[in-house]
Amino acid sequence: MEHQIRTYRPEDLSNLTEFLNANLDYDSLSKSLLKEKLEGDPDWEPEKALICHDGEKIIGFMQGVIRDIRGTKYGYIKLMAVGKSYRRQGIARALYEELEGCFISDNVDVVRIYDVPKNYFMPGIDPRYTEAVCFAIRMGFKRFGDATNLIVDLNESVWDTAREEKSLKIHGIEIKRAEVHEKQNVIDFVKDEWALWTHEIGMAFNDDPPSIHIAHLHARLPRHGGQASRQGKIKAFSAHNGNNKGTGWFGPMGTHPELRGKGIGSILLKRCLKDIKLMGQKRAIIPWIDHIDFYVHHANARVDRVFWRYEKLLK
Repeated sequence: MEHQIRTYRPEDLSNLTEFLNANLDYDSLSKSLLKEKLEGDPDWEPEKALICHDGEKIIGFMQGVIRDIRGTKYGYIKLMAVGKSYRRQGIARALYEELEGCFISDNVDVVRIYDVPKNYFMPGIDPRYTEAVCFAIRMGFKRFGDATNLIVDLNESVWDTAREEKSLKIHGIEIKRAEVHEKQNVIDFVKDEWALWTHEIGMAFNDDPPSIHIAHLHARLPRHGGQASRQGKIKAFSAHNGNNKGTGWFGPMGTHPELRGKGIGSILLKRCLKDIKLMGQKRAIIPWIDHIDFYVHHANARVDRVFWRYEKLLK
Protein backbone atom coordinates (compact mmCIF):
# COMPACT_ATOMS: atom_id res chain seq x y z
CA MET A 1 0.00 0.00 0.00
CA GLU A 2 1.40 3.40 -0.98
CA HIS A 3 1.07 6.22 1.50
CA GLN A 4 1.55 9.92 0.82
CA ILE A 5 3.42 12.61 2.74
CA ARG A 6 2.40 16.25 2.88
CA THR A 7 3.09 19.23 5.11
CA TYR A 8 1.01 20.19 8.13
CA ARG A 9 -1.92 22.59 7.70
CA PRO A 10 -3.62 24.54 10.54
CA GLU A 11 -6.85 22.64 9.96
CA ASP A 12 -5.00 19.42 10.89
CA LEU A 13 -4.68 20.46 14.55
CA SER A 14 -7.68 18.58 15.96
CA ASN A 15 -7.06 15.37 14.00
CA LEU A 16 -3.34 15.47 14.71
CA THR A 17 -3.98 15.94 18.45
CA GLU A 18 -6.28 12.92 18.41
CA PHE A 19 -3.75 10.88 16.42
CA LEU A 20 -0.86 11.64 18.79
CA ASN A 21 -2.91 10.89 21.90
CA ALA A 22 -3.97 7.55 20.42
CA ASN A 23 -0.39 6.53 19.60
CA LEU A 24 1.77 7.99 22.40
CA ASP A 25 1.10 5.61 25.26
CA TYR A 26 2.99 7.55 27.95
CA ASP A 27 2.11 11.12 26.97
CA SER A 28 -0.86 13.26 26.10
CA LEU A 29 -1.36 16.64 24.46
CA SER A 30 -4.22 19.10 24.41
CA LYS A 31 -4.85 21.09 21.24
CA SER A 32 -3.42 24.19 22.89
CA LEU A 33 -0.28 22.35 23.98
CA LEU A 34 0.26 20.88 20.52
CA LYS A 35 -0.20 24.33 18.99
CA GLU A 36 2.48 25.61 21.41
CA LYS A 37 4.87 22.91 20.16
CA LEU A 38 4.08 23.68 16.52
CA GLU A 39 3.23 27.30 15.73
CA GLY A 40 4.48 28.49 19.13
CA ASP A 41 8.03 27.40 18.39
CA PRO A 42 10.37 30.36 17.82
CA ASP A 43 11.74 28.62 14.70
CA TRP A 44 8.46 27.18 13.40
CA GLU A 45 8.58 26.09 9.75
CA PRO A 46 5.39 24.41 8.48
CA GLU A 47 7.28 22.73 5.63
CA LYS A 48 9.24 20.71 8.21
CA ALA A 49 6.10 19.35 9.89
CA LEU A 50 5.29 16.25 7.85
CA ILE A 51 2.10 14.20 7.85
CA CYS A 52 1.84 10.74 6.32
CA HIS A 53 -1.75 9.92 5.43
CA ASP A 54 -3.80 7.06 4.09
CA GLY A 55 -6.65 8.81 2.31
CA GLU A 56 -7.95 11.31 4.88
CA LYS A 57 -6.49 9.36 7.81
CA ILE A 58 -3.30 10.51 9.52
CA ILE A 59 -1.01 7.51 10.01
CA GLY A 60 2.33 9.18 10.73
CA PHE A 61 3.77 12.51 11.82
CA MET A 62 7.24 14.00 12.23
CA GLN A 63 8.12 17.61 13.07
CA GLY A 64 11.53 19.08 12.43
CA VAL A 65 13.06 22.27 13.84
CA ILE A 66 16.41 23.95 13.17
CA ARG A 67 18.34 25.95 15.78
CA ASP A 68 21.74 27.64 15.62
CA ILE A 69 23.29 27.03 19.05
CA ARG A 70 26.73 28.38 19.92
CA GLY A 71 27.86 28.20 16.30
CA THR A 72 26.54 24.69 15.60
CA LYS A 73 23.50 24.22 13.39
CA TYR A 74 21.21 21.57 14.88
CA GLY A 75 18.26 19.87 13.28
CA TYR A 76 15.80 18.34 15.71
CA ILE A 77 13.06 15.77 15.46
CA LYS A 78 10.72 17.50 17.88
CA LEU A 79 7.68 15.22 17.71
CA MET A 80 7.04 11.93 15.94
CA ALA A 81 4.60 9.05 15.93
CA VAL A 82 3.35 6.29 13.64
CA GLY A 83 -0.08 4.73 13.95
CA LYS A 84 0.07 1.45 15.86
CA SER A 85 -1.48 -0.59 13.06
CA TYR A 86 0.84 0.97 10.47
CA ARG A 87 4.19 0.32 12.11
CA ARG A 88 6.99 -1.69 10.45
CA GLN A 89 5.90 -0.45 7.04
CA GLY A 90 8.71 2.07 6.55
CA ILE A 91 6.59 5.13 7.42
CA ALA A 92 8.99 6.55 10.02
CA ARG A 93 11.91 6.00 7.66
CA ALA A 94 10.12 7.79 4.80
CA LEU A 95 9.24 10.75 7.01
CA TYR A 96 12.76 10.99 8.39
CA GLU A 97 14.48 10.71 5.01
CA GLU A 98 12.39 13.61 3.70
CA LEU A 99 13.11 15.63 6.82
CA GLU A 100 16.83 14.83 6.73
CA GLY A 101 16.90 15.99 3.12
CA CYS A 102 15.57 19.35 4.32
CA PHE A 103 18.22 19.45 7.04
CA ILE A 104 21.01 18.74 4.55
CA SER A 105 19.71 21.44 2.21
CA ASP A 106 19.76 23.87 5.15
CA ASN A 107 23.37 22.95 5.98
CA VAL A 108 22.59 21.30 9.35
CA ASP A 109 25.58 19.87 11.23
CA VAL A 110 23.91 17.52 13.74
CA VAL A 111 20.44 15.98 14.15
CA ARG A 112 19.03 15.22 17.60
CA ILE A 113 15.78 13.65 18.75
CA TYR A 114 13.33 15.52 21.02
CA ASP A 115 15.75 17.50 23.24
CA VAL A 116 14.98 20.85 21.58
CA PRO A 117 16.13 23.84 23.66
CA LYS A 118 13.69 26.77 24.06
CA ASN A 119 10.50 24.82 23.30
CA TYR A 120 10.30 21.06 23.73
CA PHE A 121 7.88 18.33 24.72
CA MET A 122 10.34 15.82 26.18
CA PRO A 123 14.15 15.92 26.59
CA GLY A 124 14.92 12.67 24.78
CA ILE A 125 13.41 9.28 23.97
CA ASP A 126 11.60 7.56 26.81
CA PRO A 127 13.00 4.04 26.22
CA ARG A 128 9.59 2.54 26.92
CA TYR A 129 8.86 3.73 23.39
CA THR A 130 10.87 0.75 22.16
CA GLU A 131 10.00 1.33 18.51
CA ALA A 132 11.42 4.86 18.72
CA VAL A 133 14.69 3.54 20.13
CA CYS A 134 14.92 0.98 17.32
CA PHE A 135 14.11 3.69 14.76
CA ALA A 136 16.94 5.89 16.07
CA ILE A 137 19.43 3.04 15.82
CA ARG A 138 18.33 2.07 12.30
CA MET A 139 18.62 5.67 11.11
CA GLY A 140 22.21 5.90 12.31
CA PHE A 141 21.76 7.85 15.55
CA LYS A 142 24.12 7.26 18.46
CA ARG A 143 23.16 7.51 22.12
CA PHE A 144 25.25 10.14 23.88
CA GLY A 145 23.60 10.74 27.26
CA ASP A 146 20.54 10.70 29.46
CA ALA A 147 18.13 13.27 30.88
CA THR A 148 15.86 12.91 33.88
CA ASN A 149 12.46 14.34 34.75
CA LEU A 150 11.65 14.63 38.44
CA ILE A 151 8.21 14.88 40.00
CA VAL A 152 7.10 16.70 43.15
CA ASP A 153 3.96 15.90 45.15
CA LEU A 154 2.66 19.41 45.79
CA ASN A 155 0.41 18.29 48.65
CA GLU A 156 3.45 17.45 50.77
CA SER A 157 3.98 21.10 51.79
CA VAL A 158 2.46 24.58 51.78
CA TRP A 159 5.80 25.80 50.34
CA ASP A 160 6.02 28.77 52.69
CA THR A 161 9.31 30.72 52.54
CA ALA A 162 8.52 33.80 54.67
CA ARG A 163 11.06 33.03 57.40
CA GLU A 164 13.92 32.35 54.96
CA GLU A 165 13.09 35.47 52.95
CA LYS A 166 13.12 37.63 56.07
CA SER A 167 16.57 36.33 56.97
CA LEU A 168 17.95 37.15 53.51
CA LYS A 169 16.42 40.61 53.49
CA ILE A 170 18.61 41.58 56.45
CA HIS A 171 21.58 41.03 54.14
CA GLY A 172 20.12 43.11 51.32
CA ILE A 173 18.65 40.24 49.29
CA GLU A 174 14.98 40.61 48.37
CA ILE A 175 12.93 37.82 46.81
CA LYS A 176 9.77 38.74 44.96
CA ARG A 177 7.59 37.97 41.98
CA ALA A 178 8.83 39.68 38.84
CA GLU A 179 6.69 42.50 37.51
CA VAL A 180 5.82 43.04 33.85
CA HIS A 181 8.03 46.13 33.55
CA GLU A 182 11.04 44.05 34.69
CA LYS A 183 10.90 41.67 31.74
CA GLN A 184 13.81 43.13 29.82
CA ASN A 185 15.96 43.37 32.93
CA VAL A 186 15.38 39.69 33.66
CA ILE A 187 16.11 38.70 30.07
CA ASP A 188 19.31 40.77 30.10
CA PHE A 189 20.42 38.98 33.28
CA VAL A 190 19.62 35.56 31.84
CA LYS A 191 21.48 36.30 28.61
CA ASP A 192 24.78 36.56 30.49
CA GLU A 193 24.92 32.85 31.38
CA TRP A 194 21.79 31.13 30.12
CA ALA A 195 20.98 32.57 26.69
CA LEU A 196 19.02 29.47 25.62
CA TRP A 197 16.45 30.13 28.35
CA THR A 198 15.31 33.54 27.18
CA HIS A 199 12.37 32.13 25.19
CA GLU A 200 10.99 30.30 28.23
CA ILE A 201 11.45 33.43 30.33
CA GLY A 202 9.44 35.38 27.78
CA MET A 203 6.69 32.75 27.87
CA ALA A 204 6.55 32.93 31.68
CA PHE A 205 6.10 36.71 31.43
CA ASN A 206 3.04 36.15 29.24
CA ASP A 207 1.15 34.94 32.30
CA ASP A 208 -0.81 37.35 34.51
CA PRO A 209 0.83 37.68 36.95
CA PRO A 210 4.19 36.58 35.50
CA SER A 211 5.17 33.00 36.39
CA ILE A 212 8.63 34.08 37.43
CA HIS A 213 10.30 35.03 40.71
CA ILE A 214 13.53 36.96 41.13
CA ALA A 215 16.15 37.86 43.73
CA HIS A 216 17.41 41.43 43.98
CA LEU A 217 20.68 42.32 45.66
CA HIS A 218 20.32 45.81 47.11
CA ALA A 219 23.28 48.10 47.68
CA ARG A 220 23.15 51.29 49.70
CA LEU A 221 24.22 54.23 47.58
CA PRO A 222 24.94 57.77 48.85
CA ARG A 223 22.60 60.55 47.90
CA HIS A 224 23.00 64.31 48.02
CA GLY A 225 22.13 65.61 51.47
CA GLY A 226 23.48 62.58 53.31
CA GLN A 227 20.47 60.31 52.68
CA ALA A 228 20.88 56.82 51.29
CA SER A 229 19.04 55.07 48.48
CA ARG A 230 18.76 51.38 47.64
CA GLN A 231 19.50 50.10 44.17
CA GLY A 232 18.70 46.53 43.32
CA LYS A 233 20.33 44.25 40.78
CA ILE A 234 18.75 40.97 39.66
CA LYS A 235 20.96 38.11 40.79
CA ALA A 236 18.72 35.03 40.55
CA PHE A 237 15.46 33.85 39.01
CA SER A 238 13.13 30.89 38.78
CA ALA A 239 10.24 30.36 36.39
CA HIS A 240 7.45 27.93 35.68
CA ASN A 241 4.83 27.55 32.95
CA GLY A 242 7.34 28.80 30.39
CA ASN A 243 7.16 25.53 28.45
CA ASN A 244 4.39 22.93 28.11
CA LYS A 245 1.94 25.40 29.61
CA GLY A 246 -0.72 24.12 31.96
CA THR A 247 1.12 20.90 32.83
CA GLY A 248 2.92 21.93 36.04
CA TRP A 249 6.26 22.42 34.28
CA PHE A 250 8.97 24.01 36.46
CA GLY A 251 12.03 25.89 35.26
CA PRO A 252 14.34 27.28 34.22
CA MET A 253 16.16 28.57 37.31
CA GLY A 254 19.54 30.16 37.91
CA THR A 255 21.56 32.08 40.50
CA HIS A 256 24.56 34.31 39.86
CA PRO A 257 27.76 32.61 41.08
CA GLU A 258 28.48 35.29 43.69
CA LEU A 259 25.25 34.51 45.57
CA ARG A 260 25.19 30.74 45.37
CA GLY A 261 25.12 28.83 48.65
CA LYS A 262 22.89 31.33 50.48
CA GLY A 263 19.61 29.44 50.12
CA ILE A 264 18.22 31.67 47.36
CA GLY A 265 17.63 28.79 44.96
CA SER A 266 15.52 26.82 47.43
CA ILE A 267 13.30 29.86 48.09
CA LEU A 268 12.81 30.53 44.38
CA LEU A 269 12.02 26.86 43.77
CA LYS A 270 9.41 26.76 46.54
CA ARG A 271 7.79 29.98 45.38
CA CYS A 272 7.22 28.41 41.96
CA LEU A 273 5.95 25.16 43.47
CA LYS A 274 3.46 27.17 45.53
CA ASP A 275 2.29 28.91 42.34
CA ILE A 276 1.84 25.61 40.54
CA LYS A 277 -0.16 24.23 43.47
CA LEU A 278 -2.41 27.32 43.49
CA MET A 279 -3.01 26.75 39.77
CA GLY A 280 -4.74 23.50 40.76
CA GLN A 281 -1.96 21.08 39.89
CA LYS A 282 -1.33 18.13 42.20
CA ARG A 283 2.23 17.63 41.02
CA ALA A 284 5.06 19.60 39.49
CA ILE A 285 7.42 18.31 36.82
CA ILE A 286 11.10 19.31 37.04
CA PRO A 287 12.47 18.40 33.61
CA TRP A 288 15.81 17.74 31.95
CA ILE A 289 17.83 17.41 35.17
CA ASP A 290 21.38 16.07 35.47
CA HIS A 291 21.97 16.74 39.19
CA ILE A 292 18.95 15.69 41.22
CA ASP A 293 20.20 16.08 44.81
CA PHE A 294 19.19 19.77 45.15
CA TYR A 295 15.58 19.03 44.26
CA VAL A 296 15.40 15.90 46.38
CA HIS A 297 16.73 17.81 49.39
CA HIS A 298 14.53 20.88 49.10
CA ALA A 299 11.32 19.49 47.59
CA ASN A 300 11.48 15.71 48.15
CA ALA A 301 11.46 15.34 44.36
CA ARG A 302 11.46 11.81 42.97
CA VAL A 303 12.75 10.43 39.69
CA ASP A 304 9.78 10.10 37.37
CA ARG A 305 11.09 9.45 33.85
CA VAL A 306 14.49 8.90 32.27
CA PHE A 307 15.16 9.75 28.63
CA TRP A 308 17.88 8.57 26.25
CA ARG A 309 19.48 11.24 24.08
CA TYR A 310 20.46 10.45 20.47
CA GLU A 311 22.26 12.39 17.78
CA LYS A 312 23.47 11.86 14.23
CA LEU A 313 26.29 13.80 12.61
CA LEU A 314 25.54 15.00 9.09
CA LYS A 315 29.03 16.46 8.54
